[in-house]
Amino acid sequence: MDKIAGLKEILNIDPNNAFARYGLAMEYVNRGEITTGLAEFDTLLAAHPDYTAGYFMAAQTLAKEERVPEAIARLHAGIACARRTGNNHALSEMQGMLDELDR
Repeated sequence: MDKIAGLKEILNIDPNNAFARYGLAMEYVNRGEITTGLAEFDTLLAAHPDYTAGYFMAAQTLAKEERVPEAIARLHAGIACARRTGNNHALSEMQGMLDELDR
């Protein structure tokens, strides 16, 4: 079974499965379907605002697409999430990326 089909099947059974939604977003991005992948990140973060990795990967995707202001905004939200959840590793990674982009 195709990865996207498998992840969609999981989401049909459990639409609130954050890990499957994140995986779906990543799979779309990896296939070059950037708009669809970013939409899945938006869906993920709307339902799970503390899913820190979603902010970071969305920001990386936006930066690769040269959508730097959007990437910076996503990093600010992700840094706030990392602080809120005590995820110091993610906080450090996102702050480093923000420092690089915000020069």
